[in-house]
Amino acid sequence: MNILAGCLFGFVAWFLVRYLVAGLYTVNQNERAVKTSFGRAQRVGELTTSDDPISEALTEDEKTRYTYPQVRVIPPGGPYFRWPWERVYKVSIATETVNMAWDPTDASANGSGTILEAVTKDQLNTGLTGQIRYRVADRNLYAYLFGVKHPIAHVMGYFVSVLRERIANFEAPHVSPDAPVLPAIGGPDATIVTGISINDIRKNMRDLNEHMDQECRSSAARYGMVLDASLITGIDPPPEVESALAAINTAYNQVSSDISLAQAAADQKIVQSRRAVEIETLRAQAEVEPLLRQAEQLSELKRSGSGVLAAYVRNVRLSLFDKAQKIFVEARP
Repeated sequence: MNILAGCLFGFVAWFLVRYLVAGLYTVNQNERAVKTSFGRAQRVGELTTSDDPISEALTEDEKTRYTYPQVRVIPPGGPYFRWPWERVYKVSIATETVNMAWDPTDASANGSGTILEAVTKDQLNTGLTGQIRYRVADRNLYAYLFGVKHPIAHVMGYFVSVLRERIANFEAPHVSPDAPVLPAIGGPDATIVTGISINDIRKNMRDLNEHMDQECRSSAARYGMVLDASLITGIDPPPEVESALAAINTAYNQVSSDISLAQAAADQKIVQSRRAVEIETLRAQAEVEPLLRQAEQLSELKRSGSGVLAAYVRNVRLSLFDKAQKIFVEARP
C-alpha cells in the first residue's frame, strides 16, 4: 500500500514539474514570441497581412501571392504559461549586420562571402562590397516562422537579384539642361568616359543605395524580414580594366581642368572688356557734358535778345585776343 501511494505521489510530482512548472516561460526584451496549439498558430481573427500597412510596398499581383494570416504576438515579459500541447516560438528582433556577399546556403560562394560579382550594362564584370542590416518583422512573424523555410536565404537572394538587375541597367541621372556641358574633344569617341557604367555607378553611389532601400521595402511582407539599410561601399572592376579606367579618368580630368581654366580666362576677359567699355563711356560723357552745358547757355542768351548773343561773342573774341601772342587778320582789298 505504501508502495502504491509512493508511486502515485511520484507521478503527481513528475506531472506537476513536467507540465506545469516547465510550462512557465518568459520573453526577453529583444524577443517576440508566437504560441501554437496542436501546430496551429494563434491568429488575430480573420486578419491577414493584406489588411496591414506592411503590404503597401507590394503590387496587386504580389498581394495575392504573399498573403499571410496575422498571428498573436507575445510581447516581452512574463512569466507566461503554456499547456503541454502548446509550443512557443521565440524570435530575436535585434538588428543584425552582414556582408552583402554572404551566402547563407554556401559559405564558399562569392569569394567566401567577401565580394559580390555583377555585370554592368557595357559587359564589365565588377566586384561589389558592402553591408546590409536586417531584422525580423514582428508584424509578419507567420511568414518568418511558417511561411518561408529559410527566410534569410530568401532575403539575401532577393537583395542580390535586385542589386544585379540594377547594376546591369544602371544609367546616370539626366543632367539638367541649365547645367554646363563639356564639349566633345577629338571626335565622337571622346565622350565615352561619361558613358562608362562603372564611372556612372561610382559617381551615383548614393542614388544606388537609395534605390536598393526602396526596392527592398517589400521584403517584410514577402519573407517577414525588414532590410533596414543597404550600404554599398566599393565597386572594383577587374585589374585589367582598372588601369584603363584610371588613364581615361586622368585624361578626362585634365580636359575638364583645361576647359575650366579656359572658361575662367574667358570670363575674366569679358569682365575686363565690360569695365573698359564703361570707362570709355564715362570719358565720352565727360567730354560731351561741357558742350551740352555751353549749348544750353547759348540758347538761353539767344532767347534774351539778338544783341545779347552778339555781345557774348564779342567778349569771347576779346578774351581770346588777350591770351593770343599772334593774331592773323585777313587783308581786305
